[in-house]
Amino acid sequence: MFDSNILLAAVGSDSLIFACAMIGALGLGAQWLAWRLQAPAIVLMALAGLAAGPLWQVIWGDPLLDPSATFGDLLRPIVSLSVAVILFEGGLILKFENLRDAGAAVRRMVFFGGPLAWFLGSLAAHYAAGLDWASAIVLAGVMVVTGPTVIMPLMRQSKLSGRPAQFLKWEGIVNDPVGALFAVAAYEIIRVASQGDSTLWAGMWILMAAGIGIFLGVAFGFAMSRAFREGWTPEYLKAPLIFASIILCYALAEEVEHETGLVAVTAYGMTLANSRLADLSELRKFKEDIAVLLVSGVFVILTADLTPSIIKSALNLNTLIFLLVMLFVVRPLSVWIATAGTLSRKEALLLGWIAPRGIVAVAVSGLFGTLLVDLSREGRFYFSGADQIVPLAFAMVFTTVVLHGFTIGPLARRLGLARAEKPGVLLVGANSWSVEFAKALKASKIDVIMADSNYRRLRPAREAGLDTFLGEVLSEDAEIKLDHSRFATVIALSTNDSHNALVCNQFAPEVGRHRVFQLSLSEGDEVDDKSVGSSARGRTLIRRGRTYDGLVRDQYRGWTFSRTRLTEKYTLEQYLADRPKGDIVAEIRPDGSLVLLGPSREARGGDGATIISFAPEQQPVRQAQADSSSAETEPAKG
Repeated sequence: MFDSNILLAAVGSDSLIFACAMIGALGLGAQWLAWRLQAPAIVLMALAGLAAGPLWQVIWGDPLLDPSATFGDLLRPIVSLSVAVILFEGGLILKFENLRDAGAAVRRMVFFGGPLAWFLGSLAAHYAAGLDWASAIVLAGVMVVTGPTVIMPLMRQSKLSGRPAQFLKWEGIVNDPVGALFAVAAYEIIRVASQGDSTLWAGMWILMAAGIGIFLGVAFGFAMSRAFREGWTPEYLKAPLIFASIILCYALAEEVEHETGLVAVTAYGMTLANSRLADLSELRKFKEDIAVLLVSGVFVILTADLTPSIIKSALNLNTLIFLLVMLFVVRPLSVWIATAGTLSRKEALLLGWIAPRGIVAVAVSGLFGTLLVDLSREGRFYFSGADQIVPLAFAMVFTTVVLHGFTIGPLARRLGLARAEKPGVLLVGANSWSVEFAKALKASKIDVIMADSNYRRLRPAREAGLDTFLGEVLSEDAEIKLDHSRFATVIALSTNDSHNALVCNQFAPEVGRHRVFQLSLSEGDEVDDKSVGSSARGRTLIRRGRTYDGLVRDQYRGWTFSRTRLTEKYTLEQYLADRPKGDIVAEIRPDGSLVLLGPSREARGGDGATIISFAPEQQPVRQAQADSSSAETEPAKG
């Protein structure tokens, strides 16, 4: 029989190095597996921690990973700093100008619905889950949060669009810092009151401390933006300086009052987000990389630190009632009351159900659950529900991610709020050739969005009735304002090949590298675009050596787009024989799917397939195959 003690002794389970290696491997391994399976990463990360902690303990007697025993007094600072960086990331997303674009329903949900959900959630946590009032108020504050990292994949999966999609997206972005601040305020009042001070004095002191924290965060934001704008720091030091300054800002605020650092770093991130710095794109990339690592670590630490007894005590009737009340009473009432008059009945019904909790909810609840347990040991008050905060938070996350993930699509379709058509194409770069190509796709009933940062260049597309997006698709604004649920393919056709490569690399993780395309780099059939690295570009559209310059020259010579529907009588072989000159750009398969052609991607043909070609307008066709009942060829007009 396997003895876990032998393994634990061999690897040194009490070793700090081993623990850090396990946390990194489990967290990032779960993230990778989630990417491969297209499953919610938050669920797999939690399962990884549970497997290494309480589940391993149940099977073998001792946990493979025991964060409390390994890290000791360092555990709380590690989690606190990680949460601080996560909240800074949340603040860095929140631009005030974007909040103005969010609409009245979102603003009312944030300023009125958030506090209402906090109040109703506190009642549910106390009376349904059986928590003491302090633990209930802290948990309910965190449960206000609905994270964009969970919302965005659900919306793309369900093809949700229009006002409901905008509502969920903006609510998730704005509520990340708001819910965390609710929990900070609640905990601080409880902590000060537990030390014997009056509740009034505690409230006044917390407001003053929060004000100091906000001032400190704003000051850091202004100082850092000034340093970057004036060129006082070299490029290679900017990202490390940001990371170090987050820790310094947090530490200074903590010297004023415990947990005020979370307020300070959130204000720091919001100040930088609204400073209009051109350097923020690179800083966000660094920040996202660090945040992914920290989020993975926090999830594994929090779940592995749970004990079988805590989990067993949380799996009871009270927990079930709490989940039901939160799902079917607290969320619907909060949405319906806060947004009355701004949403239709169907929209309110959908939005009152969909509210998956995300990364910030678990990270912050884990922090404050630990802090309340420490207060119970040190102070004169005992918080009976403090050790239940983390299990309840995870139960809420599991339940909402699974239930809402499986139901958002069917419910949206049942209510008529989902997009009926298949996801189409994002075509980046407006010019004479790309506009004609977009018109050909639209004529084939393929949804097209044409994007460009120049208003004048988009004019022909607007006049042709194409949907357009004015802005830089690589910017953060495009991540928020561009409806990503509308497209599953990206074609970069601007006149700048380097920009096209950047666009393809930007969207490859989202839609898949097999669905990002750009034209060949250089003219000449012998040119191999793979010489610049396939990971640095999109897939080649049409064929190697077919560049933008060559396409435009042929367009001026009279080449045009046409659509030809193949039949049993008029096959692909006959079509190719009739049109020896020209380029086949795309094929619409009989099932309506779009296939963009290029090297090693040839047309398949078949009855009902439609070929989109770019060729000379007048071409001889053999009379025997010019029968209109056998082939349907027409110019591609919008």
